[in-house]
Amino acid sequence: MKTIKTALLSYGMSGKVFHAPFLEMHPGFELTGSWERSKKLIQQDYPDVKSYGSLEELLADDVDLVIVNTPVDTHYEYAKKVLEAGKHALVEKAFTTTVAQAEELDALAKQKGLKLAVFQNRRWDSDLKTVKQVLDQKVLGEIVEAEFRFDRYNPNLSPKAWKEDNNPGAGILMDLGSHLIDQALYLFGFPEAVFADIRRLRENSQVDDDFSIMLYYPDKRVKLHSGFFVREGVPAYTLHGRKGSFLKQRGDIQEDVLKTGQKPNLEDWGTEPEEKAGFLHTEHDGELFRGHIPTQQGNYYSLFDGLYKSITENIQEPVTAEDGIRVLKIIAAAQQSSAQRKVVDLGAV
Repeated sequence: MKTIKTALLSYGMSGKVFHAPFLEMHPGFELTGSWERSKKLIQQDYPDVKSYGSLEELLADDVDLVIVNTPVDTHYEYAKKVLEAGKHALVEKAFTTTVAQAEELDALAKQKGLKLAVFQNRRWDSDLKTVKQVLDQKVLGEIVEAEFRFDRYNPNLSPKAWKEDNNPGAGILMDLGSHLIDQALYLFGFPEAVFADIRRLRENSQVDDDFSIMLYYPDKRVKLHSGFFVREGVPAYTLHGRKGSFLKQRGDIQEDVLKTGQKPNLEDWGTEPEEKAGFLHTEHDGELFRGHIPTQQGNYYSLFDGLYKSITENIQEPVTAEDGIRVLKIIAAAQQSSAQRKVVDLGAV
């Protein structure tokens, strides 16, 4: 089995929680180390790997794949250097801060014959996998309306300065919005138009922290919302079709379990509690059904396995640069829509 030597560009929460455990788990990856600027922590968890003192040192090493898991406003600069060094790249969301930056990286990767993927791990959440199953089974009939929400109750500013500084990569639209937009496009395709309302609600916030987006399709409307003032949650996924409805609260447990230090597996990993099962009310084959349905098992391992096969078999990345570009086009249109208080036609974007 070919080994893909992989390095991280930081070993904070994302490196420790979302990347290193799955690289360690997958037999095709070898974690070589991480660039660490101040705190030297990776060798506490992985004694045999390196703590690189600079990006140049990392890129000069025998590394095949680099995971760009730094603040969003650095993604373009670092991913470009990674590709120019002849390494494959996995870039966290949001892909870059502008469509033009993302398109340049995509062209560069193609020119050099390298793989460039976007880390949209929440396509492999138990919640979204269940929503996709319901859509694939067509038990709701033609979808006329859907609403996806990623809400929290946290009125306080983050202690992480880069999340609260007024820079192009900060704000809830770039952060949680990237997930919701990617999920909508993954399930329903690219819309015709966008309307958005983007706000700052927390005291002294310098970045957007609440948004509502409407995606216009010929046959349906898809609503997306995220904010920090939702103390009593509503369903994270609501789908209404011509035959029925499906409601699902957010229940994926992977992030919470990973934060405790537990290691992923291929058996019972990502199995959420039964009480969080989605509720289906529909008519199928002439009979009414109203009740809970089993939730699909979530596992971010599938993203890494897909990336491994993409590199070793030269097939499409699990989440492509083009996917990341489309998300950024929606973000740009949403920002324009909110600023001008009007619907933005995506044919003109």
